[in-house]
Amino acid sequence: MRLLALDFDGVISDSAPESFVVALRTYLGFRPDSRLAAGAVGLEGASAPDLARVRRAPAHAPFLEMMPLGNRAEDYAVVLAAIDAGQQIADQPGYDAFRARQDPDWLSHFHRRFYAERGALSAGDPEGWRSLMAPYAPIVDLLRRRVSEVVLAIATSKDRRSVEALLQLYGIADLFVADRILDKETGASKRAHVELLAARTGIDLADITFVDDKVNHLDRVAPLGTRCALAGWGYNGRREIELARKRGYLVCTLGDVERQLFG
Repeated sequence: MRLLALDFDGVISDSAPESFVVALRTYLGFRPDSRLAAGAVGLEGASAPDLARVRRAPAHAPFLEMMPLGNRAEDYAVVLAAIDAGQQIADQPGYDAFRARQDPDWLSHFHRRFYAERGALSAGDPEGWRSLMAPYAPIVDLLRRRVSEVVLAIATSKDRRSVEALLQLYGIADLFVADRILDKETGASKRAHVELLAARTGIDLADITFVDDKVNHLDRVAPLGTRCALAGWGYNGRREIELARKRGYLVCTLGDVERQLFG
């Protein structure tokens, strides 16, 4: 391994509470009469809600359950629409079929408004916004220990401004060269991120390890010959872990990720 490319949300940052709050506010902006509104009391407004209140919200647990099936911000709209409709989605094909029935124009509008909502929250209550996104401390420590051994890069569908702000907060901004932080503008597929990292660094695709918390992202990168690893911490459940193992990907926990990646 010469280059270690990491997803950000769910790998370095425990950012699901923030994504849920921003997604729910965005969703209710489009559908204020949704039945989800009753469970959003205390999550609305200009400031960040208390983390405990976020976790008590009725839609929070099902949101986390379906998060691994999506890719980008508009997928939060799909997840919330499924919860709103009482739709049970058990696997990736079921999710993809439900997503295909959603209005693409609405998904595109949701994507744009999601980032506007996030920007308003981060600007209006920066401390509260950051409190919803704690780092995974063992990963932060691992990166600091191993920075001299590999090129480090980020391949994320998050926006660059948020990533850079959080890297500063976590104390690891100095570990990442600017042109190796690839955000949502790089493309919808993480394949584009990994290919661009290989082109920019001159490192063979086979010498790159890619760590993500979503099996569907690994599926798109694996045909490049890149070693793929699932981040088994955070919000992945048995469904994702069993699927990753079936497809031959590494499955790492916070306790064994350093040994699995570095030997």
